[in-house]
Amino acid sequence: MKKKTDISEGSFNEDFSQLEENYIDCYKKNQGRPLKVVLGLYRSSYYKFALAALFFVLKHSCVWVLPIVTANVINIASGQSDGSIYTILINVAVILALISINYPMNYLFTKCRSQATRSAEAGLRGALVRKLQQLSIAYHTQMQSGRLQSKVMRDVEAIETLSQQLFVNMMTIALNVIVAVVVTGSKSIIVLAFFVLCTPAAAATMVNFRRKIRSTNADFRKEMEETSAKVMEMVEMIPVTRAHALEKEEIGRMEGQLLHVAKSGYRLDIVQANFGAVGWCVFQAFQVICLGFTGYLAFRGKIMVGDITLYQTYFGNIINQITQFLNLIPIISKGFESVTSVGEVLLTDDVEDNDGKEKISTVNGEFDFENVCFSYSDDGKEVLKGFNLHVNAGETIALVGESGAGKTTVLNLVIGFMKPDSGDIKLDGRSLKDINLRSYRKHIAVVPQNSILFSGTIRENITYGLKNVSDDKLNEVLKAANLTEFIDSLPDGVDTQVGEHGGGLSGGQRQRISIARALMRDPKIIVLDEATSALDSISEREIQKALENLKSERTTFIVAHRLSTIRNADKIAVVADGKVSEYGTYDELMAAKGGFYELRRLQVE
Repeated sequence: MKKKTDISEGSFNEDFSQLEENYIDCYKKNQGRPLKVVLGLYRSSYYKFALAALFFVLKHSCVWVLPIVTANVINIASGQSDGSIYTILINVAVILALISINYPMNYLFTKCRSQATRSAEAGLRGALVRKLQQLSIAYHTQMQSGRLQSKVMRDVEAIETLSQQLFVNMMTIALNVIVAVVVTGSKSIIVLAFFVLCTPAAAATMVNFRRKIRSTNADFRKEMEETSAKVMEMVEMIPVTRAHALEKEEIGRMEGQLLHVAKSGYRLDIVQANFGAVGWCVFQAFQVICLGFTGYLAFRGKIMVGDITLYQTYFGNIINQITQFLNLIPIISKGFESVTSVGEVLLTDDVEDNDGKEKISTVNGEFDFENVCFSYSDDGKEVLKGFNLHVNAGETIALVGESGAGKTTVLNLVIGFMKPDSGDIKLDGRSLKDINLRSYRKHIAVVPQNSILFSGTIRENITYGLKNVSDDKLNEVLKAANLTEFIDSLPDGVDTQVGEHGGGLSGGQRQRISIARALMRDPKIIVLDEATSALDSISEREIQKALENLKSERTTFIVAHRLSTIRNADKIAVVADGKVSEYGTYDELMAAKGGFYELRRLQVE
């Protein structure tokens, strides 16, 4: 049985996979009902909320008892109630005892509540991260990364805030109202009737704000997501912006977006401010009416003078609790909007389905593209039209052609990022449709056109995803990737930090680290998408020599424009109009003097 995700002081017990299943199931069962979703997220922590509620009652007991003690002391002191100094001292001692337990009860209450909410917060973020890793590459291509970041950070935080507010404030409201009603009803039915008549009338004046607040919150959330996405784009584009002296244009573009957010936030602030101001005026007016009413009853001898304080305090408590509840509406609305936003990711069905498919432990690397057709969903234009290609195991295939011909699409199909609209791709005689792609990709190494490094050391980037890599193996790969001299020049060697996205390295150095990462995996299939484009001629020659040694018995797909990169390929496939228009060795294609010959001639010129 799996452990529950839990947080104790200084430790985490994580089982996000189980939480993800629970959360997705919760969302599916309660679509359109955000409150039930929130309650479902904390199903495994109900017992902690129960303990927190017990400690909360003990913590607040002094607040509820104080009006009774105050009324008792006033009534005894004014002679309207039987008692003595000793009775007054007992009342004071009781309230002091209740005050003394407030601190330890508050600590226990906070501990239990925080363990429950923070566990769910971490679990929900973990579930989102896991889901994002499962969603298709097409989904990530269409969805701006800034929006996803906003969902993982801002929306989950809003849900956690909603949970805490609902638990703490709703419990406070309920208990305060119950205590006030019970005590008031036990002392005076007339005053209780006044409470019952006035309170709904005051609350009714505020209900019409709910819909306006909900719609304004939704608009603000969408503007924030859009801004988050554009800020990330701006940061990534800074080198291009600076290189073309477009700083003013970019500032103007961002200022326009920021102005939209400011206007949306202003509208939300105005609605919330009007909501709070009207509520305060209405409830203060009713509290003054309560003071006059209880004063009249005391004057007529219906109640004791000290009870005016008791009723005024309890009526004030009821009014304040209702005010607090109404003030919660913007937070609840924002939280419910965030629940919906997170559900947009967790309920997305655009995932790579590997369940029940064959897991493969060995790969030879023979590929057959059989009449493959593919188009991107955004424009529907066919990129591949009856694409056919046979690749022998251990063979190096170079794909050449004009930009947009479909070369990178072929690589994405090889990796399994995309699926053919029609036709089939077979690996060692088995359709990729029937293979568990995760098990298949363990035998692949990919070096993309744009090197992708994460913040960390060179060692961590090269050995990414691998454990217990020996220094001998690492040094062998460094030598193969022509990195030895560069690494030796660094004060910390392979333990040097590369900076965010490898910003502290040159383009060629970043690309060679990416190549070293690929070589470290000892793959059976190598995918190189313009992998040597960022290298100088000397480094490229060294990499070519290394690749020639490593390509032995490995199937290699290369997309490149450099003549030196494709000359030594076993076969070259010229891609044009979505098909293989020419196919053969370099010498065969040059001798044929067809399209490939013209491409090479233009490149040389």
